[in-house]
Amino acid sequence: QVQLVESGGGLVQAGGSLRLSCAASGRTFNSYAMGWFRQAPGKEREFVAAIKWSGSSTYYADSLKGRFTVSRDNAKTTVYLQMNSLKPEDTAVYYCAAGHVWRLTGSINDYDYWGQGTQVTVSS
Repeated sequence: QVQLVESGGGLVQAGGSLRLSCAASGRTFNSYAMGWFRQAPGKEREFVAAIKWSGSSTYYADSLKGRFTVSRDNAKTTVYLQMNSLKPEDTAVYYCAAGHVWRLTGSINDYDYWGQGTQVTVSS
């Protein structure tokens, strides 16, 4: 129903910045929450940030708020994740996800569609 493709990952030095993109296609809903998750080697997949296609609400993991910013371009049906002041601990595969829910959520189980992920590596 919804296809998601992430891009923008790569290698960056600690303290640098990177912007990830998530292009959505197929059937999209105004009520969808669009989330960013990440999974580091040997770690569980964890929530990063979320946004909807309308309104002004955003939601962030407490540990990342202030460094990461989620935004959208409705005309391009694309969601972005701006990552600043990157740390080696941010190294992970970053995933875009979509869930048909009415509120922003950081729960993996609330998201039904997932992209393939894009690798972000932060060197020390």
